[in-house]
Amino acid sequence: MANPKPATKPTEAEVGILQVLWELGPSSVKAVYARVGLERDLGYTAVLKLMQTMLDKGLLERDESERAHRYWPAQAKSRTQKTLLGDFLDRVFAGSAGELVQMALQGRRLRPEEKAALRELLKEKGK
Repeated sequence: MANPKPATKPTEAEVGILQVLWELGPSSVKAVYARVGLERDLGYTAVLKLMQTMLDKGLLERDESERAHRYWPAQAKSRTQKTLLGDFLDRVFAGSAGELVQMALQGRRLRPEEKAALRELLKEKGK
């Protein structure tokens, strides 16, 4: 049963593990280590400890029915992203989504399909 809300927000290292699990699906520590260990220069035991801590914090769930335990995120990617973005928005932009979007788009080129999607979103938000 999925936890409705993790007890704490994930750290940067924990977000890295969540990204791998969202991509791979339920996985063993060994599979996560194969991905995260290469990118972050972490040893197997460090990845194991991080994942055990994440389990304790309510960020992961685990199936212990097989020898190699399988872990997966307790929340959907979109829900975690919304939580982290909301926190960032409040802390850095005083809750202003407009300021965040303006800053994000300054000096960046958008593909035509991205522009169209933004126009559609703004049109919907204006209703």
